[in-house]
Amino acid sequence: MQKISVLLPNLFSVCTYFAEEKLPCGTFVRVPFGKSELIGIVWNEPVDDCFPDEKIKSILQVLDIKPLNQKICDFIKWVSEYTLSPVGLILKMVLPVDIDTVSKKPILFEKATLAKSELCFSAEQQKAIDTIRPKINNDFSVTLIDGVTGSGKTAVYFEAIHQALKQNKQVLVLLPEITLTTAWLNRFEKSFGCLPAVWHSGMTQKQRRDTWHAIHNGNAQVLVGARSALFLPFENLGLIIVDEEHDASYKQEDGVLYQARDMAIVRGQIEKLPVLLASATPSLETFCNVQSGRFDKVVLTERFAGATLPEIQLVDMRSKNKDEKGFISATLKEALAENLTLKNQSLLFLNRRGYAPMRLCRACGEKIKCPHCSVFLTEHRGQNRLICHQCGYTRILKDECPACGEKNCLISCGPGVERIYEEAKDLFPDAKIQMVTSDTINSAKEFDELCLALENGQIDILIGTQMLAKGHNFPNLTLVGIIDADFGLVGGDLRASERTFQLLQQVSGRAGRHDKKGKALIQTYSPQNSVIQALLTGDRPLFMESEIMARKMLSMPPFGRLAGIIISGKDELKTLQIAKSLTRHAPSIQGVEFLGPVSAPIFQLRGKFRYRILVKADKQIPLSRILKEWLKHFKCPSSVNVRIDIDPYTFL
Repeated sequence: MQKISVLLPNLFSVCTYFAEEKLPCGTFVRVPFGKSELIGIVWNEPVDDCFPDEKIKSILQVLDIKPLNQKICDFIKWVSEYTLSPVGLILKMVLPVDIDTVSKKPILFEKATLAKSELCFSAEQQKAIDTIRPKINNDFSVTLIDGVTGSGKTAVYFEAIHQALKQNKQVLVLLPEITLTTAWLNRFEKSFGCLPAVWHSGMTQKQRRDTWHAIHNGNAQVLVGARSALFLPFENLGLIIVDEEHDASYKQEDGVLYQARDMAIVRGQIEKLPVLLASATPSLETFCNVQSGRFDKVVLTERFAGATLPEIQLVDMRSKNKDEKGFISATLKEALAENLTLKNQSLLFLNRRGYAPMRLCRACGEKIKCPHCSVFLTEHRGQNRLICHQCGYTRILKDECPACGEKNCLISCGPGVERIYEEAKDLFPDAKIQMVTSDTINSAKEFDELCLALENGQIDILIGTQMLAKGHNFPNLTLVGIIDADFGLVGGDLRASERTFQLLQQVSGRAGRHDKKGKALIQTYSPQNSVIQALLTGDRPLFMESEIMARKMLSMPPFGRLAGIIISGKDELKTLQIAKSLTRHAPSIQGVEFLGPVSAPIFQLRGKFRYRILVKADKQIPLSRILKEWLKHFKCPSSVNVRIDIDPYTFL
């Protein structure tokens, strides 16, 4: 009998078992665990010789599933060490729940017809393709496809997919949102003659299992998916593409905390394969990596097929007539009316769900808050409810103050998309107006129906949030109105300016993507703000350089390292004591600062009180290793949770 280490998909991670023979790393085994059975993999780690032999159990079965290859095992270990997450929880992201179940009718994936991927390219696209093509199947590299909205970035990386398939390699394409998937799939099918495999949270258990096995056995050539697709065990991966690489949704904010774009680059490095990043508004991290020579870049400066970029105009809301009601300015009203006359389509954008972000009592000044979170309840008039966007708590919308009991005294403060929809309906009663948010669209199918209605001219004015900002091509949409351009600029977030610039430029880019001239009207109370001016002038390099200077001066990412420590618990005093104790026991290391603890901006979340410690370090310092050494000796009561966020993106 041999002692072996087995990695289990849980918090306990690696356990020691007996096996009749030595098994290679990555072999799937069924083992007893407590009163249940689990499936894990043989792990390349020394066995625990301190554990008495009589207490070591034997494996129950070696599964007839091809072992995970060493590259994915190395990736699992790297992500665990970097994010300071139990290695078993990384394995859990790799394995489907019912990996050992055999489907009676497994999903079959067609092979791409490569001849159909031949496209007609512009001179700029062809130059980009000629730069990228030699990189396929030629060791690790990272290349940014930096192209304005509508410039044909997808067509360029489709040709890279073509090259990888010619070399019998598998391809992974990451997209930030499920709503982008169907339009992408339609384009892929037209180019390659078949549909690729897909991976997202809306799949059934059978679909996930069959797709997992097809990827693992090399029977699926191309897979397009959300960030979790990064952990699929490809048999012969040859290319990774991260579309909309700047998108904040690539950051996983619960469970294992990781940045999928960054981990995609790590996987490319481990597997020695090229990684393509595509964006019209690259992240500052990627921009700096290109500047330093770590990443290559190809540039697309012109829209495809002769389409022109939209004209950008600012609407200074400070000069708004005091008697003028509503949130749609007179300038935007005129533009909407003209567009309706021309039978063109318009988009009104406000990145705020619901009817109003707050309800206020005029009698006592009470602002209605969530009882479980330190946030105001958002009014959703269509549902007749007040809703917490953090924990989901709801209450019926009543015109009676919960604090003083006064009736007919509550007012709605500020606009949400529902309020803009109501205002647009009043202004243009004969227009066909549709509102789109995550509250009204719950699946890719519903979003496809919306896009079809738009293409068929069944919608005149579309009103929505950031789910409309990117990746969509609406041929007859010529006017974009941004209601509150200043919304994302507040809050003290490290990336607030960058994110706002990216979002608003992406939204503006929805206008005039074909042969019709487009226009974007940006309503703002801060027309001199650097973000707003950069949008107006189209001078992205100047904006990026100013952001670089600000970050560099403060040694903030990408010129320094950050980690967030979030301490939470139901007992406010006990949680604060643990947070203070953590800081007192922080190591003294040159180039590392421990800031806090302070109350989190959202101090109470889902009934738990929260404190934050921010760890700031010089760029070259191995921050994960230092934090691991610091925290491994700290005993924390089970009633208090300590969560570590390496490279945090939100500070709430």
